Amino acid sequence: MSTTNPNPPADIKTIAGAFAIYGWFLGGESYGTGHINDTYVAGFDQAGARVRYIFQRINERVFKDTAGLMENVSRVTRHAARRAIASGGEDASRRALTLVPTREGLAYHTDAHGAAWRCYLFIEKARTYDLVETPAHAREAARAFGEFQRLLTDLPGGRLIETIPDFHNTRKRYENLMRAIGTDPRNRAASVRDEIAFVKQSENMVDVLAKLQASGGAPERVTHNDTKFNNVMIDDATRRGICVIDLDTVMPGLALYDFGDMVRSATPSAVEDEPDVSKVSMRMPVYEGLVTGYLEAAGDFLTDAERAHLAFSGKLITFEIGMRFLTDYLEGDVYFKIKRPAHNLDRARNQFAMVRSIDAQQSAMEAVAARIHAGGKKTPAI
Repeated sequence: MSTTNPNPPADIKTIAGAFAIYGWFLGGESYGTGHINDTYVAGFDQAGARVRYIFQRINERVFKDTAGLMENVSRVTRHAARRAIASGGEDASRRALTLVPTREGLAYHTDAHGAAWRCYLFIEKARTYDLVETPAHAREAARAFGEFQRLLTDLPGGRLIETIPDFHNTRKRYENLMRAIGTDPRNRAASVRDEIAFVKQSENMVDVLAKLQASGGAPERVTHNDTKFNNVMIDDATRRGICVIDLDTVMPGLALYDFGDMVRSATPSAVEDEPDVSKVSMRMPVYEGLVTGYLEAAGDFLTDAERAHLAFSGKLITFEIGMRFLTDYLEGDVYFKIKRPAHNLDRARNQFAMVRSIDAQQSAMEAVAARIHAGGKKTPAI
């Protein structure tokens, strides 16, 4: 996304009027910290009860096939809701996103400016976190993502649409960066020689998971593909992972890409744009929490090869995201939202510091995963 938002300010009241929502509009405001879409929350008075909804303006510069994207979202949310209800228990309506249709019964609305909007029920009494606070916190998020993958193992209707083709094609991400270095449209390459050297020295890891998939060791699955910690809502009272959100990139992929992004987003000792990389390291207790929760939910359907590559997947996806941040910096910050001139460079350096930390601890991480799979100790309850 451009650093200057090309969309006009949203008239949420008018947008809300296009959806099958009843009651008096009470007001709306910007919501969340997402990099890509514009998100708002709005309240309505429904017979004396205040009910909230989420409205999102889909970034069609990133997601070019809006109809395909929303077909995926509709299929996944309907299936997840059916499975949640069938499994019983409390709060079934909070365990999967509920897509609110337009008044014409469509999955999304196109406004007067040509922008696409969707609407969800707001999940109350739960919140997202940008930084993991405890190992058990990580366990709950990983369990929720593992459960999300498990629920979709029997998704009917054929293969999902690839909303962003080659999203986790690490080789293409590497080639994109090499191209940006070569063209250097903003004359920034000279200032990032150390980062470029690190990427080139690390090229040997780029194709590992692709080769594993080609060999059959890591089969294609329905995956989330953006498993940042802040894409799981944690229940305020129980502290359980209640719902997986941000479904734009749900599409065919590898389970290891999902787990790797959990490692990348949950285990760092600092937020992903911390400019002081001396503060950045991979926290082993949090990693142990992730493995425990993930294998609790997903362990039964993972292959031996997938389980053996859990630690490596964290290193690879962290490296991949670092390359994406560095590419965007070299190209002039045209994809990720930034808040300062060197924001994407700070993010890239931060990710590369995490790669080094994971690499230094990879053997220990592999031992942790093997022990937990064999029935080792669990992380403590929150």
